[in-house]
Amino acid sequence: MKCLVLGGAGFIGSHVADALIDEGHEVAVLDCLSTGKKSNLNPKANFIKGDIEDKELWKSLARYTHVFHLAARARIQPSIKYPLKTHNTNVNGTLNALEYCRKHGSKLIFSGSSSIFKGDKLPTKEDDPKDPLNPYSLQKYICEHYIKLYHKLYGLDYAILRYFNVYGERQLLGGGYATILGIFLDQKAKGKVLTITGDGNQRRDFTYVKDVAKANLMATGWQGAFNIGSGKNHSINEIADLIGGTKEYIEEKIGEVRETLADNSKARELGWQPTMEVSQWLV
Repeated sequence: MKCLVLGGAGFIGSHVADALIDEGHEVAVLDCLSTGKKSNLNPKANFIKGDIEDKELWKSLARYTHVFHLAARARIQPSIKYPLKTHNTNVNGTLNALEYCRKHGSKLIFSGSSSIFKGDKLPTKEDDPKDPLNPYSLQKYICEHYIKLYHKLYGLDYAILRYFNVYGERQLLGGGYATILGIFLDQKAKGKVLTITGDGNQRRDFTYVKDVAKANLMATGWQGAFNIGSGKNHSINEIADLIGGTKEYIEEKIGEVRETLADNSKARELGWQPTMEVSQWLV
């Protein structure tokens, strides 16, 4: 395969690029390096510095058979603060990718989000109710609708992977785009208290990044939407206890569901399975 990895210098995208290269595929990485790092780049990948919002850049790209779309202004809280900026990247950037795939007949493997779900049915199946509570989640859900529309109108081949709280090597450790695991590990390393929003009893399904990368490779042969989660969840308090240190409770964040837990049986039936449990990785 000739593969284009959008956001391939980022946390998850770099692992996808690595996995593709390990399988012998030709890989190009497109990344603006806003949160991605050159140090994450695989030396065997062709690096293209650019932004998915740039229409002229898309016109200049060669044809790739598969586009792995991991570029985004991710995370919930930054989207609440900057809804327009995140919309332009997450929705308009995805439309540019869709137009490219339509023009070249490329398959799109899209990185979706479990945050689109209402969260009232656990474990959550792919067809369970959706109720985005913040701009980021809504933007991801809009993208899913566009992808399905392009499939109906233009025959676009696609797979949507809805990630549940990804963690692992190369995760961001600070700033507005870091996950709770990254934040805790950074605080622990600096000798700071672990800051927990709300009461800490919120539960999350944590999914290992290399399992997510494996799902991306397998999704080249899938079509439709798939939950990519471990199928187990932990409270934030439990994660803090595994890391160790003094805990401090702060105001609960708005726009987030209370609990996530994936029903991953659809992906499992096609041969994917999680290989790492977060408690195992942390110790």
